Formats: sequence, structure tokens, C-alpha cells
Amino acid sequence: MSNEDFDFDLFVIGTGPGGEGAAMQACKGGLRVGVAERYRQIGGGCTHWGTIPSKALRYTITSTMNVLKNPVFRELGIHASPTMEQLRRGTEAIIGKQVSMRQSFYDRNNVPIISGQARFVDENTISIDEGERIRSRSFVIATGARPYHPSDVDFAHPRIFDSDTILQLEEKPSSITIYGAGVVGVEYASMFRNLGIKVNLVNTRSSLLEFLDDEIVDALSYHLRDQGVVIRHNESVDRIEGHDDGVVLHLKSGKQLKTDILLWANGRTGNTDDLGLENVGLEPNGRGQLEVDEKFQTAKSHIYAVGDVIGYPSLASAAYTQGRAAGMHILGRKDGNLRINDIPTGIYTSPEISSVGKTERELTAACVPYEVGQSQFKSLARAQIIGATVGMLKILFHRDTLEVLGVHCFGANASEIIHIGQSVMNSKCHNLEYFTETTFNYPTMAEAYRVAALNGMNRLF
Repeated sequence: MSNEDFDFDLFVIGTGPGGEGAAMQACKGGLRVGVAERYRQIGGGCTHWGTIPSKALRYTITSTMNVLKNPVFRELGIHASPTMEQLRRGTEAIIGKQVSMRQSFYDRNNVPIISGQARFVDENTISIDEGERIRSRSFVIATGARPYHPSDVDFAHPRIFDSDTILQLEEKPSSITIYGAGVVGVEYASMFRNLGIKVNLVNTRSSLLEFLDDEIVDALSYHLRDQGVVIRHNESVDRIEGHDDGVVLHLKSGKQLKTDILLWANGRTGNTDDLGLENVGLEPNGRGQLEVDEKFQTAKSHIYAVGDVIGYPSLASAAYTQGRAAGMHILGRKDGNLRINDIPTGIYTSPEISSVGKTERELTAACVPYEVGQSQFKSLARAQIIGATVGMLKILFHRDTLEVLGVHCFGANASEIIHIGQSVMNSKCHNLEYFTETTFNYPTMAEAYRVAALNGMNRLF
């Protein structure tokens, strides 16, 4: 068909990181791009309900409580108990700045944003709010995901929350039960415990965050328990009772946990239920997610899907990269040049966790002869100065070639520190000697790489 038969070369559904990445990549490549957004503002769940508001709240809680715990303030007799509203006060300003900045990207590149719910009418046509019809050669579905709501949990109860609604919590509770110990669950467990709230963390599996390196998992588990979080593994819900004075979680093991509020953090559902996918022959899985190939194409080759709507790894950073990769593929750059499988994990507990590359478990299973270099943050001058001595950096490397195979960090600024290791792993000089032969600023947290590399070298014989 000729260009006159289509309104756009690419039409993107959703303006979160995945949609933005696809739209910007395609329009920079000369394609006519349009975008639909059903919410009143752009940015998606990342900006309005997930990453930005939760990380802004985490930062406020951490910085505020660090100040209040400072011995100097204690000596001055300064005691305070900030309300949830006070802690949340700066979040809206940050969201506003993010929306304004992202709106400027679309404006500068002449990408129209059409407000309303997009639904497929046929393989090349969508309708907006059952009205205006738009035809496009290609589509990118970047509609994100929402918290999974089982039918037998009363989310209308004022004491039962999910990971979206918990951000609007009005009163600071004295206790909370978090059901689900994935990334969201452990982040909120850490956040609420920093506020002095009693936390029950209920895990449906045998270990926390099993995809991480075992030593990092052990460190996280120890640190959460050391802070006072009660972790219960291998549990599953039987029923939940909401009362006027609290919520009772009945577990199939027979245990009963009563706390002021309950946060359901067990899974997410892809936002695909109102897209008219039946009209194009696409069927989501049981969690509303779309299956895609390595180029992010669905079963219909001109319809792509990126971000949380396709499931793992469900990271804003990954969504943006996936969107760009889909845009490149639509532009004909079928080989791509993005490291879509080189995505670091960033978990914003207190302290943070971040990792990239292989774990010890994976290398052992693959019979790779590796060695470990470690640096404990308590030995770093910078960590001592800023009072962030909890944590460690470990480097996994091939004992024969010295190739860096994985980097894992638990501690302050881990999500920033990890990128040094990531860069070295993808450089021409991707072996341990980069760290031993490079001069690092002193005192810094990054110095942990030199310490860990020398520690690893000392293990060789």
C-alpha cells in the first residue's frame, strides 16, 4: 500500500519508557509516528504509579530518617515523626517535572499524542475511544502492567493496598504485612522498616529474589532481619479478612498474621484486556502478557510489544531499550546494535542491590572455572566517612583469561556503582587487570573495584 493509505508509519500505544523509546527512535529515523495515551498525562506507570513516585518516596524516607537518627540532632533534643503526607509532599513536583520534560520530547520531534483508549479494529487500524480511526503500517504496544488482583481479595477495603494505591497511604501505620517478596515486596519492606513500622514479609518461595547471586540474597536476608523485618518463606495465602482495626492474613500453613494494613505485592497483570487484540488474532497469556520474539515482534510481524506488557524483566530501563530496539527493527536495522541482554538489575532496598552478568550459581552449573574478588564496604574510607559501611562488591572472573563474567553489589549507591563493571565487561579490555591497573579517585565508593580485583588476583596460583 502507498503512504496515502496510512496515517502513520508507526503508531505507539502507551507513553511509558517503552513507548517513548520506540517513538523517539522511529521519528529520528524519519518515520511518521503517532502515539496514544489513555491517562490524562504522559509517562505511564513508571512516572505516575511506580518507579518515580516510589523511588522519590524512598529517598525522602531514607534521607529524613538518617537526619533524625544523627547523634548531633539527638543531642540537640530534636525529635520528630513526619507524616506520610509530609514525606510524600515532594513527589508530585518531581512527577510534574518528568511529565513536562517528556512532553517536550514529543513536541520537539512533532510526534502527536492522541488522548484516549486505543483499540485494534483490524490489523492496520485502531480506534480511539471507539471514535476516531487511525491507520498505520506498524504498531508498538507499550501499555505496561498493573498489580495483579485475585478475585477473592477485597482491594476496596481501606486497609488493603496494592503497589499503586500504597503510595497514597494517608496515615502511617504501626504495622504492615506484605504478601509477596519479589522486587516490589522487598523494596517496600525496607522502606517501611526505615520508618520504624513493624513489617511481616511473606514469601511464597523458599528464598528472597532467587534470580540474584546467592551471597547477595544472604546479605539482603540478614540485613532485613537485622533491621527487624520478620520474613516467612514457603507460605501461601488461604484468605484475607479486612476489619475496622486491621487486616488478618490467614496462611495455608495455619498461621495468622494481624497488622494495621496489608500490601498485596504478588505479581502483575499486563494491560491488554481492552486493546481489541481479538480483532488481530493475538491472545495474551494468563497474566495478560504478550509473547514476543527476540526482535519484540508478536505473532503478527508488524505489531511489536515492549516493556512490562511482555513480562520479565519488568524494568523501566529495560522497557526503554526494548522500545528503541523495536524502533530500529521497524527502520530496517534488523541486526540492531543494542545490548538488550545486558541489562543490570537495580533493586532499591536500603541499601541498594545491583548486578550484571552471571551469578556464581550459573557459572558453577556451566562448569566455568571462575574465581571471586570481594571488597567489603566497611573497609572503604568513603563508606566510613558517609556512614554507609553495610555492603559489598564482588567480581566474578575467569581464572585463566581473567575475563569479567559478573559483578554483584549490595550497598549504598549500588545501582550507580554497577555501571563501571558493566562498561568494562563490554569493552575491549574486559578483564580484571583493568581494575588493578587503573587509578581510582580516593576516597570513593568506586575504589571497591580496585580492592575487589586485587583480592581476586590474590586467590590465583
